[in-house]
Amino acid sequence: MLRRAALAVGALALIGATAPGVAMADSAKSTGAKPTVVLVHGAWAESSSWSSVVERLRKDGYPVRALANPLQGLTSDSAYVSSYLAAIDGPLVLVGHSYGGAVITNSAVSDPDVKALVYIAGFIPAKGETVGDLAAKSSPAIPLVTTTVPDGAEVSIDPAHFRESFAGDVDKTTAATLATVQRPANTKAVTDASEKEAYRTIPSWSLITRQDQAIAPDLQRFMSKRAGARVEEVSASHAVMVSRPDAVTNLIEKAARSAR
Repeated sequence: MLRRAALAVGALALIGATAPGVAMADSAKSTGAKPTVVLVHGAWAESSSWSSVVERLRKDGYPVRALANPLQGLTSDSAYVSSYLAAIDGPLVLVGHSYGGAVITNSAVSDPDVKALVYIAGFIPAKGETVGDLAAKSSPAIPLVTTTVPDGAEVSIDPAHFRESFAGDVDKTTAATLATVQRPANTKAVTDASEKEAYRTIPSWSLITRQDQAIAPDLQRFMSKRAGARVEEVSASHAVMVSRPDAVTNLIEKAARSAR
């Protein structure tokens, strides 16, 4: 039975696969069914960034949903994701890349079926902290292009600097495509304060990307330790789900096995 349907510019949060979701029965735990993996991308990305990870998870028998993060602000984005979580039955593993990490930190508390959090080169804010606060502690500002919109301002990465900024280990052709299809993010993504700390009550895992030019590895380590996350590291750029989908999938499945 389905339940209720339901940055300052210079420091914006970062990137984060469209795949059909498979609803799970309420008896998922008793039948041994695998939890649904819900993937949340970050800024300057879109759901297909997860494509290779989705392929691997589905091959291993996991139901998968890759949500289209609106990128309009942490408060509204978290509420949006929460509404989709409410429409999926059974245990969930919630995965967030980059800015998507801040989103899952806030949205997970709304649903008791979320059994594990997985941060992929992700922001993990504390209550009252903004993504901008954290980004200011990281590497130099990413070269951004600003567009004034009716609801403030949105920013995207200058395509000429996209690869060097966070996709350094992705081939040039793929990086160029990622730059072309990137979705701009509203600056509210970095100015909205985090309101929840889901990792205080939900087990968490974190994948640190050692070659990351977008979120410094040391900052990732600090946030992961503060959250009490189980940590693994990989030599990869910020676009790790594109360049190292096996490493990303392996960590997600470790978290998923604990959620059953």
